[in-house]
Amino acid sequence: MPSPHILIIGAGQAGGRAAEALRGAGYTGPVTMVGDEDEPPYERPALSKGVLLGESGPESTFIHPRDHWRAKDIELVCGVRAEAIAPASRSVLFSDGKRLDYGHLILATGSRVRPLIGVNDTLGGVHYLRTIADCKRLAKDLAPGKRVVVIGGGFIGLEVASTAAKLGLEVTVVERQPALLERALPADIAAQVERLHRRQRVEFRLGAGVSALMGTGGNGGGRVTAVGLADGSELAADVVVIGIGIIPNTELAESAGAESADGVVTDEFGRTSVEGIWAAGDVTSHYNPMLGQRVRLESWQNAQNQAIAVARNVAAATSLPASTPVAYSEVPWFWSDQHGVNIQMAGLARQGAQTVWRGDPASGRAIAFCMIDARIVCATAFNAGGEIRFARKLIESRTPVSAGDLSDSSKKLKDLAARTEPRVSAVGAAAA
Repeated sequence: MPSPHILIIGAGQAGGRAAEALRGAGYTGPVTMVGDEDEPPYERPALSKGVLLGESGPESTFIHPRDHWRAKDIELVCGVRAEAIAPASRSVLFSDGKRLDYGHLILATGSRVRPLIGVNDTLGGVHYLRTIADCKRLAKDLAPGKRVVVIGGGFIGLEVASTAAKLGLEVTVVERQPALLERALPADIAAQVERLHRRQRVEFRLGAGVSALMGTGGNGGGRVTAVGLADGSELAADVVVIGIGIIPNTELAESAGAESADGVVTDEFGRTSVEGIWAAGDVTSHYNPMLGQRVRLESWQNAQNQAIAVARNVAAATSLPASTPVAYSEVPWFWSDQHGVNIQMAGLARQGAQTVWRGDPASGRAIAFCMIDARIVCATAFNAGGEIRFARKLIESRTPVSAGDLSDSSKKLKDLAARTEPRVSAVGAAAA
């Protein structure tokens, strides 16, 4: 029997890694990857850092050059949007009018920026940052001496603030919550990130909502001149960058009948509720056996490693007889570079956790552990990325450890982690 056609919708990092992993797993049948951007699969983290700074070109973010996919006999279709899935006939209709059949479908549709509702975000000088095209437009506006207001105190906003400050702009970050990074970090750890920025003259307006974007030219266009805040004050602005989160692109899956709850719901193997349809990356709300809960992760690690794991399971499902799928189960890992400081996080922050510091945060090199019942649930390393792998092992194994041992820098974290054997994930060493 001929091998089934595997169709991947989404040609970003998750889609690209899934296609690559199918070939790596020995699947030799037809593979088609379709994306709505004009570029081949690429990774997004550098868009707010090196590419925006002008230190590297957009092509440096490509997972592989365009001709790589042809060499691997993977059909790459760019600039085309999937319009509808017909699960009964196992086919997908695209914006160019073509319909493709599939044996297995992998949804790697990712996410889109969350718009700031109620303001005129069409003014010149107002930007969102998600794609290479967004990055190119924003880079043209970031001239030294200009005043930039960043709306949103999450990672994307703070990375843009760091880049803008390095380029010589006057930077103010507006965050409606009373602390930065509220979804990602406890306030006492996020305060260390805030201090990094303040040392570089970045200003903050915390607990401040945005009511309007003002500009020249009235409603007919023009450029932004100020950001109006809910308390009636205004911030002068030549450039505004909005980074208030992302929205998973679940609509296509939902229209096909797939279960959705803050993401396309999948099991630990990447299967959706619709037969023959799988999903990976930002768009998924997937069950993580290690954490014992369902999560949706917006990270480089998840876009890559979940896609690899799901693709391997799809390849296994095509074999005769079908092989047993392997669960994707890893400690979440995130990273960010801000003002020359590398920040790495492992695990997930939880309410009520105790914070234990290893090293002096003021020194520029330290690790903050979040602990519940003598077990680490989250670790944040500042310029101590070499240690984060040991923290991940302690989180994964749920090994009890005392706060005293963690705070004592004379006791190697490697030795504390050596007390247990960590479990092996579906992707294994690829997570490092």
